[in-house]
Amino acid sequence: MPTIRILTDRVANQIAAGEVIERPAAVVKELVENSLDAGATRIEVEFSHGGRSLIRVEDNGCGMTRDDAQMSLERHATSKLVETADLDRLETFGFRGEAVPSIASVSRFELRTRRAEDPAGTEILINGGKLVHVRECGLAPGTRITVSHLFNSVPARRKFLKSDPTESAHIVQTVRLYALSCPQTAFTLIEDGRVLFQSPVCTTLEERVGEIFGRQLAQDLLPVAASDIGLKLSGLIGKPGVSRATRHEMIMFVNRRPVDSRTLNYAVIESYATSLAKGRYPVAVLFLDLEPAAVDVNVHPAKREVRFRSEGAVRGFVIRAVLEALREFGAGASSRETAEAMPGDPVVPATTALFAAPASPVMAQPFRPFSPVSPPPSIQVPPPRVSVAPFKPASPVAPTALRPAGISPGVLMGWRYLDTAHGDYALFEAPGGLVVLDRRSAHERVWFERLQAQFAIGEVASQRLLFAVPVELDAIASAMLLERLPFLHRHGLEVVEFGRNFFRIESVPVWLDPADAEGFLRDIIGLMREGRLDERRADLAREELARLAAQKAVRLPVTLGEGEAMALVAQLFACSQPHSSPTGRPTHFELSRGELARRFQR
Repeated sequence: MPTIRILTDRVANQIAAGEVIERPAAVVKELVENSLDAGATRIEVEFSHGGRSLIRVEDNGCGMTRDDAQMSLERHATSKLVETADLDRLETFGFRGEAVPSIASVSRFELRTRRAEDPAGTEILINGGKLVHVRECGLAPGTRITVSHLFNSVPARRKFLKSDPTESAHIVQTVRLYALSCPQTAFTLIEDGRVLFQSPVCTTLEERVGEIFGRQLAQDLLPVAASDIGLKLSGLIGKPGVSRATRHEMIMFVNRRPVDSRTLNYAVIESYATSLAKGRYPVAVLFLDLEPAAVDVNVHPAKREVRFRSEGAVRGFVIRAVLEALREFGAGASSRETAEAMPGDPVVPATTALFAAPASPVMAQPFRPFSPVSPPPSIQVPPPRVSVAPFKPASPVAPTALRPAGISPGVLMGWRYLDTAHGDYALFEAPGGLVVLDRRSAHERVWFERLQAQFAIGEVASQRLLFAVPVELDAIASAMLLERLPFLHRHGLEVVEFGRNFFRIESVPVWLDPADAEGFLRDIIGLMREGRLDERRADLAREELARLAAQKAVRLPVTLGEGEAMALVAQLFACSQPHSSPTGRPTHFELSRGELARRFQR
């Protein structure tokens, strides 16, 4: 039987580092949190090669004495709490006392610190968990920590790091989160000797959001301010209609701490239920303040997960606050329209303006008339999989001529177009009963297989824009996009870099409305974030891109004639999977004559 031993402090620290220090961005996170807890009003972060070779965090905080500096390198040494009861009064970012010794155990770690009242500072150097020296040094009041050769002592962890651009993007995103969290603190971020952003002290959150994420996003946000017993919510939310394909731009803070909270995320999503299309997510930067005893931050060593003592109360409060902000925006817009309207002009009520305008990002765009039966004239591609005989409105439709291989002769035989219902549904009389066809789902299926065919053979027609569309992204999105620009270009979307985190869309596929170009690109980036657009799996990547593109390509005519309706049916049943849309929704269903008779109790 193997002998049981107590691990040495060095081994224990390296094991703990696996939980606390996942990647270079985690090092930056822990050190920035310590700087903020030290009362710093100026923080400078510098890194090189994605944080592998160098990370330096310098602040003008309170600093430490020689003894405190040495004690900070011991496991579970902290100034934030003394006993368990202090967790209920916690107002600092850090409290576990694990980060600094964990970082020092897997890197070359240099700590230099000095208090304002001390004549000299203290320098401590540790290499791979081994103390090298402790000596005096000259330093301005504050603390400077330099981490180099990260994970050199644990090569297995170093192998799992991503590329330098990806790791750099995570560091930039981390610093931006804490810059948002503390607008009263000046932040400077430097990569490989180049200043990425330098944000002075900001008096408002709007200023900091504009400096970090761009004025373009800041102009699309609404202020939120609400309070209840023990709860306070503030921040910014996107206007109705401003949406993203993923949740990555829903940023939540609890007591100034960046968190990943399903309670808060779903509360915001539910608030936008009638303001955004299904599958779209709002943009939000929200701060929830509550008593420390009402939230548990000691769920995970990374401290990004939290639990609320009263999940239902928090959720309900957030929903009410966000809905109130959306209603106020709708009422303000309606008031302005009423004041500017000419006498006799109809005025849309506030609730209608709020909930009807963003109902669908596709229908919100101006209609471009083209035949739903075939692609625009500039697209020279064959029909998907099976050729369909051209439809002739003057003569009856011959089912045998429209029947693709593999479809029984009776599928299309006897269908007679009746009319449309609610604009989206086409009604057909069939020998067996009544067929209801979802026009949008049917068009999406036809476009999906058509685009799949184009992507597979690499013949994607594109049109160059007269005016390029500028797009500003966050650091992580920029890094992902830069790696996949050739892939997008091969599929008809030409995007070029136009500065740090700035891009221009110069060409779009012919089936894409230029007004939808920016939204389409952001949705593609959302797929990249979720790992669903991996070039190493080209077939799956093309399928995901075609699925997204099919939703953008559909433009439903307001009216539907009999010829167009029957041609749509013909094209739908020429597809390999005509019974469902690319997203899995049914394209049609049939109410049999027996079911109709049963409903009417015959």
